[in-house]
Amino acid sequence: MHKKLFGWIKPLLKPVLALILVATLVLGHADGALAAKSGGRIGGGSFRMPSSGPTYSSPRTYAPGGGYGGGYYPGGGFGFPFVVPIFGFGGGGLFTLLIFIAVASFLLRSFRSIAGSSDYDSYSGAASPTVSVARLQVGLLAKARGLQADLNRIAEHADTNSPEGLAQVLQETTLALLRHPEYWVYGGSDSQQTRLEAAEAQFNRLALTERSKFSEETLSNVNNLLQQAEARKALASSGELALPENPSEYIVVTLLVAAQGKLELPAVNNDQDLRRAISQIGAVSSDRLLALEVLWTPQAEGDTLSAEEVLVEYPDLKLV
Repeated sequence: MHKKLFGWIKPLLKPVLALILVATLVLGHADGALAAKSGGRIGGGSFRMPSSGPTYSSPRTYAPGGGYGGGYYPGGGFGFPFVVPIFGFGGGGLFTLLIFIAVASFLLRSFRSIAGSSDYDSYSGAASPTVSVARLQVGLLAKARGLQADLNRIAEHADTNSPEGLAQVLQETTLALLRHPEYWVYGGSDSQQTRLEAAEAQFNRLALTERSKFSEETLSNVNNLLQQAEARKALASSGELALPENPSEYIVVTLLVAAQGKLELPAVNNDQDLRRAISQIGAVSSDRLLALEVLWTPQAEGDTLSAEEVLVEYPDLKLV
């Protein structure tokens, strides 16, 4: 029985083994092909809570007979400014009573407003402003090598330790993108409004998601700390320099912006939508800009990003 079964299975062993070997090789190459590529990064900023507003003290009231509220009263001792006149121990009782009622009403309204406001930050005692966290991504044909050169230059010379410097980086990056519309292939945008205390976590989550798509950051300028990996060139399997002119190879640029107030980017469905989104995010002023990340891949010379990698790593992008 066993021999008969083995004789039936034996002819199938070679085809099955061959299929397993082919699948292993294909998947192995696929993993290599879909591996993240080199990336560049420019960024900086701060999510500091706003300084607490001016402190308010109870208004001073002049007590008849001399002194400010809480001061010395004729007849000996220190007393409460309102209680003494109310009970007739001094003049102006009605006037002081009205002031007392007004102050009490003001304090009551203030406490109710604080307790009922969702914008109030219990830690700092200050109102928490609205912050927009926006992401814009552009996929370009690999022929747009001039864009990579622009981004490299910006990274090497940018001041990423001040709001003014970050605003300049944002403007130069969006201008570089607007100069290459003939290479636009993919686009995508999204933006969310949140409170300041939650904005940093949201921004960091998006930044980590995008950075995790790189195998290494070969050029980085974050908070004026410039880091650059040793120059390398991607080689083809034959050992020759890989050519970037293949029309099925791409460059993907990602902009992450945290800005005070509302920043709503248009949904990207065509090149006109993409142009509006680039212009809108690039117009954020330095006094609104809290944090910025400019990420692009590939960064290293000769490194490439295939159409399959774009589809796998950036599934939300749309053809424009």
